[in-house]
Amino acid sequence: MLEQIGLIAIGAGIAVGFAAAGSGIGQGKAVAAAIGATAENEKLFGKSIAMAVLTETQALYGFAIAIILIAFGFGLVTV
Repeated sequence: MLEQIGLIAIGAGIAVGFAAAGSGIGQGKAVAAAIGATAENEKLFGKSIAMAVLTETQALYGFAIAIILIAFGFGLVTV
């Protein structure tokens, strides 16, 4: 039982870590482009922020997967 709990915790950490790293890289590129677009035309600010927000959802998906892994793995939720 302890081996399974340890593997579940490692899997949850990997899910959050990779999702956050990918989101950070994508968000860095999106925000850099958004700053450039806003510098040229201030009317593009809202659209630029929307594109930056889309990359953040990747980290939220990783967090949701980690919560699901922990909930099912530790027996908090059963099917």
